[in-house]
Amino acid sequence: MCGPLRGVGGAPDTLVAMTARSVRRSPLPPEWRPSRAVVRRSSGTWTLQSTLHRHGLGPVAGVDEAGRGACAGPLVVAACVLRPGDARRLDGLTDSKLLTPAARDEYYDLIVRRCADSAVVVIPPAEIDRRGVHVANIEGMRRAVAALVTPPGYVLTDGFAVRGFGRPALAVPKGDQAAACVAAASVLAKVTRDRIMVELHAELPQYGFDAHKGYCTPVHDAALAAHGPSAVHRYSFVNVRAAVGGSSALVHNDNHRNGEGGPGDVPPDLGGMQQ
Repeated sequence: MCGPLRGVGGAPDTLVAMTARSVRRSPLPPEWRPSRAVVRRSSGTWTLQSTLHRHGLGPVAGVDEAGRGACAGPLVVAACVLRPGDARRLDGLTDSKLLTPAARDEYYDLIVRRCADSAVVVIPPAEIDRRGVHVANIEGMRRAVAALVTPPGYVLTDGFAVRGFGRPALAVPKGDQAAACVAAASVLAKVTRDRIMVELHAELPQYGFDAHKGYCTPVHDAALAAHGPSAVHRYSFVNVRAAVGGSSALVHNDNHRNGEGGPGDVPPDLGGMQQ
């Protein structure tokens, strides 16, 4: 016998579909709704991580980088997962740029010793030139999270949204000051990169990398004018290209929206240092 397909209880499947749509549109009863998580910035840098853990979304990884605006040396990206009960042991942890070098070193040793998991990715200047600093940064964040021994339940990034972690992620405004795990990642990245630049100073003392760490300063500009760029300089940066008096067909940040960063991966302001 031919006829329309029947749904549950003999109702036509069109009626079943209409019923399903009406159920989806109906508000859930109060007892079925998940509780809302309210996070207040004033509650401290561990609040966001603690809230995510409390709702079963841990472990929480913070991600940050060092050296994005430098015109020499690598870009270093770190991911870090802190133990939920270590707030007192890491009291005072904040954005690495706000800490003295001595305090950064102390926190670095403490974070390495106490953290539940961490990973550091070093991206060389040649890769930065080839891909553009923003795309290299985004890819470095993905690689750092993927390198964690235990996949995190949630990822917090500093300032701008990043996709492609394979798990939920949240961009936190001033994340290295608002979320302890992001601050920890910033310390790991900053100290690692500073130590690399000190090692490069031993090989190339004429540039003064031990002082300015590859960032654009009058001393660094004078060294570029006197000696020209080295193999560890980023030739995609306008001041480095100017030092050799030419241009090159390299990937630049203004192409990121059509590149590997993907739509929605909005780069931070680079201060006009890279085209």
